[in-house]
Amino acid sequence: MSRVSARIANIAESATLAVDAKAKALKAAGRPVIGFGAGEPDFPTPDYIVEAAVAACRDPRFHKYTPAGGLPELREAIARQVGRPAGQVVVTNGGKQAVYQAFAALLDPGDEVLVPAPYWTTYPEAIKLAGGVPVPVLTDESTGYLAGVDQLAAALTPRTKVLLICSPSNPTGAVYPREQLAEIGRWALENDLMVVTDEIYEHLVYGDAEFHSLPVVVPELADRTIVLSGVSKTFAMTGWRVGWMYGPDDLIKGALNLQSHATSNVSNVAQAAALAAVTGDLSAVAEMRRAFDRRRRTMVRMLNEIPGVVCPEPQGAFYVYPSVAGLLGRELRGRRPASSMELASLILDEAEVALVPGEAFGTPGYFRLSYALGDDDLVEGVTRIAKLAHEAA
Repeated sequence: MSRVSARIANIAESATLAVDAKAKALKAAGRPVIGFGAGEPDFPTPDYIVEAAVAACRDPRFHKYTPAGGLPELREAIARQVGRPAGQVVVTNGGKQAVYQAFAALLDPGDEVLVPAPYWTTYPEAIKLAGGVPVPVLTDESTGYLAGVDQLAAALTPRTKVLLICSPSNPTGAVYPREQLAEIGRWALENDLMVVTDEIYEHLVYGDAEFHSLPVVVPELADRTIVLSGVSKTFAMTGWRVGWMYGPDDLIKGALNLQSHATSNVSNVAQAAALAAVTGDLSAVAEMRRAFDRRRRTMVRMLNEIPGVVCPEPQGAFYVYPSVAGLLGRELRGRRPASSMELASLILDEAEVALVPGEAFGTPGYFRLSYALGDDDLVEGVTRIAKLAHEAA
């Protein structure tokens, strides 16, 4: 009999964090590895946010427990921005806790969740931990990685309880247009579904793309939707661990009860920093977005110049999701990778570039590459991949 519960033993390791950890370990060992794995801005947290945290460290109020659901002033600031009562907001230890608590509040054993794929690696694991069943709805580059109502309807069963939407998307950078989002929202209403929508990349859209929040586009869904967000991506605050969720009273109360036993309050210093972030201006964010946009266009151009690689232009977040099907099965440095996982391993060994294979996101035959890293490293990393790929026979 295993000492580890089946529930925990069945959790898959976070592929993105595993790739990032391996890349950092190889760099520490002296190898010139360039990592495209982690979704982490290379910018420091803006100074005004750091100064708010320094001031909080000196305030005795923050040396004690505070409400489990978040500092009242932070909950109120988030609530003002989204037009909800503060009681419908819970501040969480990063976005991942919000993801887990949303599904824990919604799901009973056997309940199904429609999950458009490619999907972020944490979604299926959080759903399974809550007793639910993730049901992938496959998309590809031909539709810009956007799921249509017909695809969703084909996956619907009597056990379907929740629809998950992530826009802008991790891992593809896809952004749902308002009209398509409205159609999906009306379909969810007609089928009596609950919705979880992850909006953590809402400020990172490019070109003509526009971010739209599903319960704003379809207001009738507001009482059936949990919205997830946080400061990590927008404000380069991944290490501060502050996210949030908001939604209907009963679901938020359930999530708050869980959090009160699991973690209690988020670090007060980090919450003070988050308060400065959400109440400040977005000039620092605009500067980062301009850099991401430049890198996005550079990476898409360079990848599409590699024979066997097809890379759609993402409209949001800071990832590209190219198809590498044209490289599979070809001989390369004495090996013949049959999957994107094998190809990623080969590229790490031979070109010293770390990236995440599509298997981690539910769609083999693809890679996810983050462009939230310095311009020089980005160009050098893709150049190494290109040089290696040109050797394929």
